[in-house]
Amino acid sequence: MHIPRILLRNQLATGAILVLDEQPAHHVRRVLRLCTGDTLRVFDGQGNEHEAILHSINRKQVKVEIGGEIVSAAEPPNAITLAQGIPRGDRMDFTLQKAVELGISAIQPVWVQRSRKKLDDTHMQKRLRHWQGVLVNACEQSGRATLPELLAPADYCSWLDSGQTDGLYIVLHPDGEYTLPELERPRGRIVLLVGPEGGISNEEMALATQSGFFSVRLGPRILRTETAAMAALAGIQALWGDFRNS
Repeated sequence: MHIPRILLRNQLATGAILVLDEQPAHHVRRVLRLCTGDTLRVFDGQGNEHEAILHSINRKQVKVEIGGEIVSAAEPPNAITLAQGIPRGDRMDFTLQKAVELGISAIQPVWVQRSRKKLDDTHMQKRLRHWQGVLVNACEQSGRATLPELLAPADYCSWLDSGQTDGLYIVLHPDGEYTLPELERPRGRIVLLVGPEGGISNEEMALATQSGFFSVRLGPRILRTETAAMAALAGIQALWGDFRNS
């Protein structure tokens, strides 16, 4: 039987009775249709997860009683940041959802030459709240107790100029110089840069390689932006991550 999981941004302590926020409370009442006494799991987004029991439920609030701690094994051994060129339409939603399932630690939206038109501050904040919700839902579904960090969207050149630290830096390109198996096993974090529809420009590719990125190709076929990111993340987990031991 599937046990529902809910993000609860509180300090989780066995025996505590906590009130769910409005959105998860609505999900428990209207979507899951849980009843008093039903079991669920709660996690705080920082790696902590507990069993829980639905203590009480009414129109005004939903309370849960926190049970014993659960040791989560869903976090990957490598810290992976996906730097995604902001695409058009709902492709970003798909990318975020699947990237969480495949074990990213952070998502860095990047404005590149071929990105969609920039949004004003009001619309961008609305979009960020929506993306944050996608991340939460993906964590609840996939069994992860650590919520990946959603970084503020950045202009491409400014992001590159912010400086790179130790780790493996990969930029995808159909004519990349390397394949994933040709790269050395990373000793630090992994940063994966993926362009939007049409990829990143030749100028942007040159700037990336000058900044220490390895240009990597993923086979002989041209992949859509959302497919490329997922294929690369799956390859990274198969070569150096938890696919090897699953």
